[in-house]
Amino acid sequence: MKIQTADSAGFCFGVARAVKMVRDEAAAGRTVCTLGPIIHNRHVVEELAAQGVTTADTPEDCPPGATVVIRSHGVAPGVIRRLEDRGLRVLDATCPYVAKIHRIVSAQPPGVTVLVAGDPAHPEVEAIVGHCTAPCYVVEDEDKAEKLLDKWGDLSKRHFVLVAQTTFLTSRWHKIIISLKKRCTNLEIFDTICKATEKRQAAALSLSKQADVMVVIGGRHSSNTTKLLDICQEQCPSVLVEDAGDLAGHYALLSRASLVGITAGASTPVCIIKEVQRSMSNLDNINNDMTFEEMLDQSFKSTYNGEKVTGVVTSIKPNEIAVDIGTKHAGYVPLHELTDDPGAAPEDLVKVGDEIELQVVRVNDVEGTVMLSKRRLDAAAGFEKVMAAGETGEILTGIVTEVIKGGLLVLTSGVKVFVPASQSGVPRDGDLNTLLRKEVQFKILETNRQRRRALGSIRAVERARREELAKTFWEEVEVGREYTGPVKSITNFGVFVDLGGVDGRIGLTDLTWLRVKHPSEVVSIGDVITVTVKDIDTENKKVSLIYKKAEDNPWEKIKEIHQVGDIVEVKIMSITAFGAFAQIIPGIDGLIHISQIARERVEKVSDKLKVGDVVRAKITELDYERKRASLSIKALLLAEDQEAEASMAEAAQEAPEVPAEPAAEEPPVEEETAE
Repeated sequence: MKIQTADSAGFCFGVARAVKMVRDEAAAGRTVCTLGPIIHNRHVVEELAAQGVTTADTPEDCPPGATVVIRSHGVAPGVIRRLEDRGLRVLDATCPYVAKIHRIVSAQPPGVTVLVAGDPAHPEVEAIVGHCTAPCYVVEDEDKAEKLLDKWGDLSKRHFVLVAQTTFLTSRWHKIIISLKKRCTNLEIFDTICKATEKRQAAALSLSKQADVMVVIGGRHSSNTTKLLDICQEQCPSVLVEDAGDLAGHYALLSRASLVGITAGASTPVCIIKEVQRSMSNLDNINNDMTFEEMLDQSFKSTYNGEKVTGVVTSIKPNEIAVDIGTKHAGYVPLHELTDDPGAAPEDLVKVGDEIELQVVRVNDVEGTVMLSKRRLDAAAGFEKVMAAGETGEILTGIVTEVIKGGLLVLTSGVKVFVPASQSGVPRDGDLNTLLRKEVQFKILETNRQRRRALGSIRAVERARREELAKTFWEEVEVGREYTGPVKSITNFGVFVDLGGVDGRIGLTDLTWLRVKHPSEVVSIGDVITVTVKDIDTENKKVSLIYKKAEDNPWEKIKEIHQVGDIVEVKIMSITAFGAFAQIIPGIDGLIHISQIARERVEKVSDKLKVGDVVRAKITELDYERKRASLSIKALLLAEDQEAEASMAEAAQEAPEVPAEPAAEEPPVEEETAE
């Protein structure tokens, strides 16, 4: 017998995502409830039930305080509101492709008629209808669509929008489209059948045309599985099985086939497909003297669920590894049973030939397979380690794998420990995502063995470390000693620096020699700076620091640059009623008194000067003890006036004497003579 599996079969993205979300919640120790079976596969549902996951039919049936997971089919908005009204935490695992349909139909205005191609009793279709605000109708096939249109008569003024259930039969979808296009002049079509569904159906159709018999694996209540069966039955004899155990009733049919094809629904795990494949392969071993079951009983060494075994890795695939556990069972470890890290690749974790400790999860002696888990064995040992750490106070190391509402999940030895935000060490207004994928140390504050839960604290470890550092600090600290540390916080009145277990404060006057309005003009949070201890208050555990350097003191610098009497260019920095302050050099502002601004009397400083002006002035005072400086524009102006007058006088003295011009001769006066 030749056995061939369809190219596309098994878990789809949306189902795998929903199952993982439930497993993660259960692994975190939460009370988890799914609204309806998370998928239509009893094996997966039973496995999750063993981990404490319950199933509820209505929001009112969900246990108080539970995390309620919405399955990939989605629900109507009213269902979410009913859950929230009960104060339940809702985790929405609605398939993204289904959520897209919700957005499409909810966006349609009242004048549009929405048509949904699908099964009206299917939960996905019920959810889609619940999201419609416009008139909505469900059509199962082209005949139902035709009958619906007949009721309305004239369709020319109607605007129709057509969507499909994601798992709807592709062939039936195309027939509905053809039927509607003939009669609806205003029809908008959204092809919302999941591409994975289309590929799965196409692969099943192609294989069933070649096979003598088709085996369809999946839940009997799974819509997409029954549609696969319909497709296959049109081409060749086909049977539906939920697991390898269901093959027993079909041995006669299967044993006569030359080519048996296998396909599987979207809710069928890889492990079930593998079990069926191996069982089918063993059909060739049946002989006239021994039944298949008898041969297995004779050939296979038994093992049992929960047993701890040692296995040798024989092959590595993208989604699982094969192992030899010393029996004739075909042992395999699915990726999710190998590690908790969703981004890990099997080849990075193990190599062919590695010997690893495993736990038996499920034995199928009839098919000769055994599913094993490294993650569960590690988690069991890790759980005991975590429980013990809660009693001994041992510091554990782990990786922050998730940021969830209220805190973090830290993975240590295969166990996820919840760390509340208040115990994360991140400030209240900080971002918890800064710790994601980071290695952290933490202590266990609380444990609950029955519920397999533990609560940890990163902050407690950090606090203990700081207390130890603080003890050493207070033993060694002295005035004048230098420390280097990061700026932790900035206030209006100063800066706090982490000195290693102790925070020291730099007052604004000890931060810089320059005149600043706020400390943030000098340093930023996170800056690593070197400071000097100015004062120590051991009683109140306070340390005062100095950041500014003596060599940067502007009053020392100005001694080398200027002296009283120098004429300098200065910049007006501020104006008061009695004068203006001007910067001589950075850090030193001199006062220009109102009486020293101009030659004449000045009534208002702003009439003559404004902030930002650059003017020339004379240094009239430098008081190094009181750190004061005085300037005068008037003195400079008067000096310039005196210099101008002196220059004029000097010019007058040096000028040559000009001789006086002789007086003009008057014409002689003729004397009058008497006649």
